[in-house]
Amino acid sequence: MSRSWVSPGVAYLTRGLLSVIFPTASAVIIVGRLACLQGFPVSPWLLSVVVLGAAPLGLAAHIFVDVISQRRKATRLGARLVPRIQGRWPGNLDKLVNTIQRFKVEYLGQPVLDEMKELGPTLNYRCLWEDYIVTTEPQHVKTILVTDFHNYVKGAKFREAADSVLGTGVFNSDGETWKLHRTMTRPFFTHDRISHFEIFDRHASRAIALAKDRSRMDLAIDFQDLILRFTLDSASEFLFGHCTDSLSVELPFPDNTLEFTNTKGRGDTATAFADAVSQAGHAISRRVIIGSVWPMTEIFADSTGQYMKVVDEFLDPILKAALTRHSTAAKLDANETVEDQTFLDHLIKLTSGEMTRYLGISVVEIFLSDFKVIKDETLNILLAARDTTASTLTSAIYLLAMHPEILSRLREEIISKVGLTRMPTYGDIKEMKYIQAVLNETMRLFPALPFDVREAVHDTTWTSPEPGKKPLFIPGGVTVIYSVFLMHRRTDLWGPDALEFDPDRWLDERMQKYQLTNPFIFLPFNAGPRICLGQNFAYNEMSFMLIRLLQNFSAIALSPEPAMRPPAWWAEKDGRQAIERFKPKFHVMLYAEGGMWVKMEAVDDVEVIQ
Repeated sequence: MSRSWVSPGVAYLTRGLLSVIFPTASAVIIVGRLACLQGFPVSPWLLSVVVLGAAPLGLAAHIFVDVISQRRKATRLGARLVPRIQGRWPGNLDKLVNTIQRFKVEYLGQPVLDEMKELGPTLNYRCLWEDYIVTTEPQHVKTILVTDFHNYVKGAKFREAADSVLGTGVFNSDGETWKLHRTMTRPFFTHDRISHFEIFDRHASRAIALAKDRSRMDLAIDFQDLILRFTLDSASEFLFGHCTDSLSVELPFPDNTLEFTNTKGRGDTATAFADAVSQAGHAISRRVIIGSVWPMTEIFADSTGQYMKVVDEFLDPILKAALTRHSTAAKLDANETVEDQTFLDHLIKLTSGEMTRYLGISVVEIFLSDFKVIKDETLNILLAARDTTASTLTSAIYLLAMHPEILSRLREEIISKVGLTRMPTYGDIKEMKYIQAVLNETMRLFPALPFDVREAVHDTTWTSPEPGKKPLFIPGGVTVIYSVFLMHRRTDLWGPDALEFDPDRWLDERMQKYQLTNPFIFLPFNAGPRICLGQNFAYNEMSFMLIRLLQNFSAIALSPEPAMRPPAWWAEKDGRQAIERFKPKFHVMLYAEGGMWVKMEAVDDVEVIQ
């Protein structure tokens, strides 16, 4: 991750200075030369007009030429421009400001959904004369992720916006660097490795004990906070062999419990780390929404700087200790397999053996000798292992609390297959169809990654979502955003009950009617070459935790804290917004603003004995 003493805004202005100086200087030289040739004096006022007007006139000319160029390119390809939003202010500045404000208070994705009701499922959210193609069309998403994969990269714009947080990690890289990350990571997420549940069980037991303590006190618990600790402790031990031990720190109490002191964050470096990562994620999202001029909003300081300092203070000692233990490949057992290693062990051992011969020793040594690059990769994987699972489990508990009849049915399957005390196995989970249906339906309504970004490399076209119309022109270099969150809720793709939580849609004729006939309408783990390598790991961890929870708790009810409750005016809106009892938001991942406060009814000893 970049740690520059120069703010993004200053760096941006410095880079942009040449683009202002060049046209201005050119205009002054031309005027002066013409005056010299014609033999008349140049007025200072004329020079002032030229100096002040050159840059805006140059910008206007660039915008005009770009519009004409796009129209001509589209015509040559037999296509049409993507429908654009229309604002009242120059550059659709009013739309940009309105969108940023609405994202803070509205239901997730609502500003985009409102525009799509008028313009269709694929539109150009053009702001400040920069194109942002946004789509919820399955065929277009398939094109981006699979059929034309090499034409859609993370791109320089996103890398710049995310560099201070994700660095050169797998989620912020392209080309050979991305391939190297994937090649390194893939062997670690094998079938044999993900079927080992001992780590899950150890941390699940601690989390459940904390939840039972809160149940005995008849107090609500922030399940989102609890599950983030569980996934952080599990992921850190699984990946690095070092447990962050965040579950050992006292959980936050509800606001109305005056007799207890809220100690969240006091001396808790793991919680501080989690909060810092969330805030840094917000900064990335804000940068992407604003577009290429985002550095102008960070003139005095990098908005992620203070948060990444917390991340560094938390992560550096863990990585340095691990690297010290494995300072040379010779210290590792030559017969050690991936199964015996942590993820960090696996990275270090790649300095020799088959990977070195395959990739070339110089590439691997350069890659692994750089502590920053190792840190970037491990942070990327840690966040993926922690946040995606925690997001989905938080949403699952919310939906089960909203639908007690589904919770009861799921619990019946768990008891019939596993019982009330036995630790589930990989085989158990594979046979449990209803728990998979519950998780799929949760990820349909609340996918952990609601929006994702790519950049088109070359000019191309997409099929029109409207039959009989020309294809859509996609210019090279344009930012492309696809939303599985909105796509998963389209009634034309999922049926009239698309906004309802109904796991049976994965078990009855609707599965064949909708999802099997068009697999790309459901993409919680992406698709194509960038498909999530850890999806089986995530399914197993989520299933394992749900089983353990419902072995120990027979009922779950929402107990919203003030910060969790949606504003009253949401109830006057349409769709899920009218019935939602929490505020779904996203930074990079989806989360519950204000937490997910629930009361959980623990199973009594009599039921366990029976």
